[in-house]
Amino acid sequence: MPSVNGAPPPLPKKRRIGVMTSGGDAPGMNGAVRAVVRMSIAKGCEAYGIYEGYQGLVDGGDLIKQMQWADVRGWLSEGGTLIGTARCMAFMRRDGRLRAAKNMIMNGINALIICGGDGSLTGADTFRKEWGGLLQELVQNNELTAEQIEPFKHLNIVGLVGSIDNDMSSTDATIGCYSSLGRICEAVDYIDATAFSHQRAFVIEVMGRHCGWLALMAGVSTGADFVFIPEKPPGENWETEMCNIISKHRKLGKRKTIVIVAEGAHDLSLTKVTPTKVKDLLSNKLGLDTRITTLGHVQRGGNACAYDRMLSTLQGVEAVEAVLEATPETPTPVICIIENKIVRKPLMKAVEDTHAVAKAIEAKDFQRAMELRDAEFAEYHNAYMTTTATDQPQMRLPKGKQMRIGIIHVGAPAGGMNSATRAAVAYCLTRGHTPVAIHNGFPGLCRHHDDKPLGSVRELSWLDVEGWISKGGSEIGTNRGLPSEDIAQTAFCFGKYQIDALFIIGGFEAFTAVSELRKARGQYPSFRIPVTVLPATISNNVPGTEYSIGSDTCLNALVSYCDAIKQSASASRRRVFVVETQGGKSGYIATIGGLSIGATAVYTPEEGIGIKMLARDIEHLRTSFAKDQGQTRAGKLILRNEHASSTYTTEVIANMIREEAKGRFESRFAIPGHVQQGGTPSPMDRVRAVRLAVKCITFLESYTGISGEEIAADEKSMSVIGIRGAKVMFGAMERLEREETDWKDRRPKDESWVQLKAIVDTLSGRPKPEDCCETCGKTK
Repeated sequence: MPSVNGAPPPLPKKRRIGVMTSGGDAPGMNGAVRAVVRMSIAKGCEAYGIYEGYQGLVDGGDLIKQMQWADVRGWLSEGGTLIGTARCMAFMRRDGRLRAAKNMIMNGINALIICGGDGSLTGADTFRKEWGGLLQELVQNNELTAEQIEPFKHLNIVGLVGSIDNDMSSTDATIGCYSSLGRICEAVDYIDATAFSHQRAFVIEVMGRHCGWLALMAGVSTGADFVFIPEKPPGENWETEMCNIISKHRKLGKRKTIVIVAEGAHDLSLTKVTPTKVKDLLSNKLGLDTRITTLGHVQRGGNACAYDRMLSTLQGVEAVEAVLEATPETPTPVICIIENKIVRKPLMKAVEDTHAVAKAIEAKDFQRAMELRDAEFAEYHNAYMTTTATDQPQMRLPKGKQMRIGIIHVGAPAGGMNSATRAAVAYCLTRGHTPVAIHNGFPGLCRHHDDKPLGSVRELSWLDVEGWISKGGSEIGTNRGLPSEDIAQTAFCFGKYQIDALFIIGGFEAFTAVSELRKARGQYPSFRIPVTVLPATISNNVPGTEYSIGSDTCLNALVSYCDAIKQSASASRRRVFVVETQGGKSGYIATIGGLSIGATAVYTPEEGIGIKMLARDIEHLRTSFAKDQGQTRAGKLILRNEHASSTYTTEVIANMIREEAKGRFESRFAIPGHVQQGGTPSPMDRVRAVRLAVKCITFLESYTGISGEEIAADEKSMSVIGIRGAKVMFGAMERLEREETDWKDRRPKDESWVQLKAIVDTLSGRPKPEDCCETCGKTK
């Protein structure tokens, strides 16, 4: 702390890292602060919270406080920012930044991690560039001496992007954007029901002054009829174009209309497109009973979803690593995520690209504006355009290239299966293909294909699937049965119904099914067709991908369940809950769930459970509760995967903890079971299902006009689509089966998320085995 006489304290023995939130609040900011504080302490540093954003940095005093491990307990589940944020005009002036520099030195801080938007991060980089001059000025003004500033000559700054708009270039997602999208989708889903009931139209305004990400993703994940975004305005005759699309949808039998408008929407001449203008068009030109809903700050509030908790935690950890690895020459980094990979990018390049989008829009260079957004943004826009209006003659393939594409669900249900099916059907119809649904998996195909009056093999129309985007489960039915149960009948049905290509949506059973079809190609010519698997399983255990459709929905259900359980545990203060998660023999859900709720310990099949491990964890609980001085949020959770151990079941572990606690604290167990499988798909699962499904059908149609023999000779003709690191790619089945599959435990040999287990342990304060006594579990 600063000394009473105004002179800076002696140079601290440990490095001091400051953390602050700035700009608009976003769900997940608290997770970032928690990760920075705890990772800093775990790395032997001291963490300082700077309250009220840059205002706290300028004013100093009690607004800059050292933060201890327990200070951030329970923060993951809190919305907004608990260290506050405020607009600060003083920091925009040099004299304000001079005071901020002095306050940092007075507190011994020479590294700063800032979570905010592009304006906040630009201010941080300016502060760093001026740092040397500010210190010299403090010396010249006799506020500090040359000796006093010597240890602080270099300032390290790392940026984290906290923004619900997802308006920063160089990253696929910003902290808070998926939580905000969840609020929008939830509202639209509710509105959907009343719109359907009364055959109404709704115009919904969402946030996004210069960025249309929220509007576009809401359009993709709710099946909106029309979307207005700043980067890609509709054509000159947009009024007629919009009315024609909505009119066609109504003539096809659609009872409701949803139009989503970003607050910064405009036409090609930059004239603002308002919800009122859209409403008047729908009311007057089409005669629709139309209502306007402006969601406003509902989009900003509430708890963070599972993805934002995970993202903020991993980025907070990476920010501390970046601080500790930085040199005076290292450019200021911003922590980003590309597909599934946390990366560092140059901060000012990201800010410049972000500002360039707004400039391109002002210059009416909308193609450039789209190019400056990440590639994923353009892909989502294309996917939306091709799956919303299926009557697009310019996209229709010639007759000779049109295919009959079978669509089948295999395995347990997962959120997003229906979203993927809807997108695949819509894209097929746009391109002139015939989408053929195979109901109830391979057993349904073999046993009921010729049932009367309706068999299990049915062609799908756009209206059949139009309302499936937000539906959980599987509308065409799913089954764990495999082709090998009757491989000859499966081949017969493929031939009878002239299946030219197969799109399989499912988990490890789907992967196994394609493996069986591939091996049977030599005997059955009807299997010499292109086949692709879109992994969809809550277990996220399909080889060839780091992400499966449905896993995010499962994590959100688990996190909501655990939040409620933790509230009960905290109210009792001295209580531990052991919660059992699904996931088969993959510990993905348990580990990412543990990361998202701040679990004390996580037990996975990969690591297993041993008596010494339990002894260490029970001793850790004893120590932790002994130190508890009556603080709030004192409840603790342990997550155990259902197959982590056949001996140490969830109930057994809870009973062991209760027995060893000797009355000093309590233990309970809870099993959410199939709650983790059901419910409405999360926005992430919906939008990724749409994007990946379109990619899959594009992949399948690339084999049009190729003979069965040529297809069979191409190892990639049977593939799994997957997100791996920073890329989306198709992996050839034969190679994945041979090199990457653990058939015994039904999971990939190399699971990318396993390394995150160490972060869960670090942030929970769980002792390492080497730091504990082997006999009693106490720390040495």
